[in-house]
Amino acid sequence: MLRTFDLVLIGIMTATAAVTYTIKHRAELKLEEVRRLEAEIKLEKDTIDLLKADWALQSQPNRLERLVNAYNSELQLQPTDSTSLAHARELPMLKSQVPPPDVTEAKVGDAKTGAKSVAAAKSQPIPMPAPREAEDADQIETGALE
Repeated sequence: MLRTFDLVLIGIMTATAAVTYTIKHRAELKLEEVRRLEAEIKLEKDTIDLLKADWALQSQPNRLERLVNAYNSELQLQPTDSTSLAHARELPMLKSQVPPPDVTEAKVGDAKTGAKSVAAAKSQPIPMPAPREAEDADQIETGALE
């Protein structure tokens, strides 16, 4: 003779077992996903290491010097002076950032005759590089890999 209380306890135990099984199953699926992601991360790290090694081989100075000597007639490369390096903030503005010219009657009249007025030429701002800050020569950002 089963009492109502026994039936309720059996139902609760069955529900608890079902919930425990689903939680365990989800945990196993998550563990598989974590292992898969770890394998992908390891593969990516190995690929990065391989690419860094390849870059080190490709950019060896003696190899580059041989290539420069071999293709000097086509490339006509010249050494870069350290004074010709510039920061990005020192470059003039992009063509898309240049303000459109003001079209006034005086300029339209000059454009018809083919002459430019000095005032029109002076009204256009000339992009100037930003002043350089005093920097240590060893701290220049080159964008090279670490």
